[in-house]
Amino acid sequence: MKQKDQLDLTKSLLEQAKNSAFSYLENTNDLPVFPVTDALALLDDLSKPFHTESIDPSVTLSELSQIGDKTIVNHGGSRYFGFVNGGVLPIGIAARWIADTWDQNAALEVMSPLAAKLEEVCESWLVDLFNLPGKTKMGLVSGTSVATLCGIAAARHYLLSKLGWDINADGLMNSPRLRIIMGDQTHGTVTKMVKLLGFGSNSIEVVPSDKQGRMLVNQIPTLDDQCIVILQAGNVCTGSYDDYRAICELANNAQAWVHIDGAFGLWALASEKFTNLTKGIQLADSWSADGHKTLNTPYDCGAIFCKHPTSLVEALHQQGSYISAGDNRDSMSFTPDMSRRARGIDLWACLHHLGKKGIQQLVDRLHFGAIFMKEGLSSIGFHIENDVHFNQVIVRAESDAKTKHILHELQKNGVVWCGSAMWKGHFVIRISICSWQTNDNDLTIALKEFERAFNS
Repeated sequence: MKQKDQLDLTKSLLEQAKNSAFSYLENTNDLPVFPVTDALALLDDLSKPFHTESIDPSVTLSELSQIGDKTIVNHGGSRYFGFVNGGVLPIGIAARWIADTWDQNAALEVMSPLAAKLEEVCESWLVDLFNLPGKTKMGLVSGTSVATLCGIAAARHYLLSKLGWDINADGLMNSPRLRIIMGDQTHGTVTKMVKLLGFGSNSIEVVPSDKQGRMLVNQIPTLDDQCIVILQAGNVCTGSYDDYRAICELANNAQAWVHIDGAFGLWALASEKFTNLTKGIQLADSWSADGHKTLNTPYDCGAIFCKHPTSLVEALHQQGSYISAGDNRDSMSFTPDMSRRARGIDLWACLHHLGKKGIQQLVDRLHFGAIFMKEGLSSIGFHIENDVHFNQVIVRAESDAKTKHILHELQKNGVVWCGSAMWKGHFVIRISICSWQTNDNDLTIALKEFERAFNS
């Protein structure tokens, strides 16, 4: 195929994709938040034997869009309240389209000077926004799960180096034993990453929490320089925040490492409304956060921040004679992977568009939505199981059976979608207000659905 013909084909397919995307966006508020059973049956149409002959790409794209529009989970809309999934800002969609067309590999500066520079700028802006120590470095990864792995890996390198052990050369076998200190409501992905790093669950010392899921300071074991303390900024159920000042001071005095899992909650640092909740958070050593949650960037966009850049780089560094080191920033130095998409492009676009004030307004609006839902659900007759710290509300009816029935009624209609959890012995419905699009009208519709399900 000639170059002009290739270009014409690409433009034709992009035009087809644009029309499909526009059609979806125009109808998104009329689509079910979760695909109905009949629509899900369409997924079986994809389970065909792998064909031999090539298919016209426009046919492929058409089949994808026709099935996809009916079977995707519409968490980009305004009434998806499950799993702390954010929506996506219009600037994020547009920047992502351009970024996907550029198709940059963000591993090395020489592979994409633009990607390297944008990540450097995003790092500077976010360190400023969160008021983190000036020497803090940032790596962009798929999400907070991997960001937490990076933070704990940096902690492992840092602590063992101080104890005279070279983890990169000698591995974990016969190394000084490190202790992992975390609360009993710590997110499950943290335990997963601890195990992946070779510590084992027996290295974890679990600290009980209060009724909001905050680690009880007076129950923390004696810390020393072989401890990695893991705190939360935004409990996944209640949205609560640990007592950073008290715990970090204990850890700092003992020369322990503190990592803060702030997937959605770290963004509260952007608003003065939450100053009391986030006090002392900068005393930690590393932090993880997601752009695709509170900031509403496109998926996927996680970030690790670490104020000990040498330990982060040494924990994740890759060597090879073919690698051409850049003069400024080689982003692979701060992440486990080498080849990856240039997440900094759409992250930069969202930050550039919103600015500090816009991010604060977004954070405050999500909080207001959670307060609105709490008050409305309380008036219906639900038991509210948490104080609204940020954007999370957990509720239940008079029994687990009744609560499960309500959730089933909510989920089958497709008007709203919520998740569930077990909280302090009760089955609860989790409501996460995460989308920039969610407004008073959406929240009112949601409350009507809850009332209908409650009375059904």
